[in-house]
Amino acid sequence: MKNLVDLNCDMGESFGTYKMGNDEEILDFVTSANIACGFHAGDPSTMRKTVKLALKKGVGIGAHPGFQDLTGFGRRNLQVTPREAYEIVLYQIGALYGFVKAEGAEMQHVKPHGALFNMAATDAALAEAIAEAVYAINPQLILFGLSGSEIVKAGEKIGLRTANEVFSDRTYQTDGTLTSRKEDNALITDTDAAIQQVVRMVKESVVTSTLGTEVSIQADTVCIHGDGIHALDFARRISETLKISGIDVRKISQFK
Repeated sequence: MKNLVDLNCDMGESFGTYKMGNDEEILDFVTSANIACGFHAGDPSTMRKTVKLALKKGVGIGAHPGFQDLTGFGRRNLQVTPREAYEIVLYQIGALYGFVKAEGAEMQHVKPHGALFNMAATDAALAEAIAEAVYAINPQLILFGLSGSEIVKAGEKIGLRTANEVFSDRTYQTDGTLTSRKEDNALITDTDAAIQQVVRMVKESVVTSTLGTEVSIQADTVCIHGDGIHALDFARRISETLKISGIDVRKISQFK
């Protein structure tokens, strides 16, 4: 039974002086931050501010590259070639990397965002392009991908350290993929149910699909979303519950 996990959250998904979500407060309860790099959300000012906040709170910093789709928040499937995927990921990691280095720190990981993340979960060529971009920037970076997905396989194949990611507020299909956001049952809105799902995924390595079947899953890192109405309370509760359940919550770079 597993008792160690990283808790990550998507952050910096706002612009300039406009504040979106509760990033600063949520950083007290997570161990890794995925910072938007300007394509689906974020801008230079927000990236710098979020990097500084994460460092202040001792949270691992990761790039969160997505499709160049502000209108769709990076959640719409865009058709790109592997070469194009490599270039947009390389570009976005490089942008955040500059802010991290300017603060005298090191980037911990890379986690693709939205549609890019979901497409790469099943598209081997796209997954390999993303892994190659990460490796080209720094082979010491940890690549986050949906548990058991093509992106995790691609990262391992090229020699990257990988982290199998699971989601606290999303439902699963029988093949281990996430239920599409187009479906009514894609999100888990009951906080207790979401937390119970996370504890079970971490400790027992299984999740119940929408059809009621048990699916094997590996939970190295758990994603929570910081833009919901009750995001801060959820972050607090899930962090506390994991610890009460005997699960050690620490940033992924501290795993042995």
